[in-house]
Amino acid sequence: METSASVDYGYLRQIVFDISQNVLDPSRDYLFDTRLTKLLRNRGMNELDDLVRRLRMCRDSPLEREIAEAMTINETSFFRDTRPFELLRTELLPKIIEGRRGVRALRMWSAACSTGQEGYSLAMMIHEHFPLLAGWTIRIEGTDICAEVVEKAQEGRYNRIEMNRGLPVRFLVRYFDNLGEQWQVKEPVRKMTSFRLANLCGPHFPFQRQSDRFDVIFLRNVMLYFGQETRRELLRNIHRVLAPDGILFLGSSEQPADPSIWTSVLAGGTCYFRKAGNRE
Repeated sequence: METSASVDYGYLRQIVFDISQNVLDPSRDYLFDTRLTKLLRNRGMNELDDLVRRLRMCRDSPLEREIAEAMTINETSFFRDTRPFELLRTELLPKIIEGRRGVRALRMWSAACSTGQEGYSLAMMIHEHFPLLAGWTIRIEGTDICAEVVEKAQEGRYNRIEMNRGLPVRFLVRYFDNLGEQWQVKEPVRKMTSFRLANLCGPHFPFQRQSDRFDVIFLRNVMLYFGQETRRELLRNIHRVLAPDGILFLGSSEQPADPSIWTSVLAGGTCYFRKAGNRE
């Protein structure tokens, strides 16, 4: 689809950047035309020009947030890229569990969780392969900037296409209830997870307390459109809340902006990161 020459896409790109820190290249302006169609219809507008004019006349924070959310990429699936999950199951998590026997608690974070499949995949993996954790406190937390996908994650309800993407067949009956054309995550898995709205790059980082510590953090394919300084600041905050022996997974094409505080480890056909100086 060709973009309209009259639309001030630069104005829209700036809105997206101010809210989400996503840097959109002008070559991708056509995405505004496709992704904002629903927003325009709901707001009683026909063209992107109408949207820009309205915002220029009167700033509207909720509307600007809707624009940023609509332009956020929410691609996900169950057990997406199976290698991190397999490595976590076979090598990394057993070592972390051994180190947590005193407190009998584990905490994981799916940052930019989208519709929740990543968080639920972690919960199903633990439920399936680590029965010894039955009496432990397990917290799998998911956050995302988009309210619509967070609501879907909280519901834990998926259609046939979503279920067919990455979910092992045996898990379908074991961890889901069939509701006609949809499947609902069963309660034992749902109670291990929680999802909420949060902006990783906003003025207030999602986890601020001194006691906030995560054993495993998934921050995959989040920073692709962030500038270098935004990546650096985000990973400084991630570093602060990761446990000293914790594990960080990034996307396959992503690297920490400040390698001086991270150590990369290649194993199981994938790469994960530890705090620099930590010895396994």
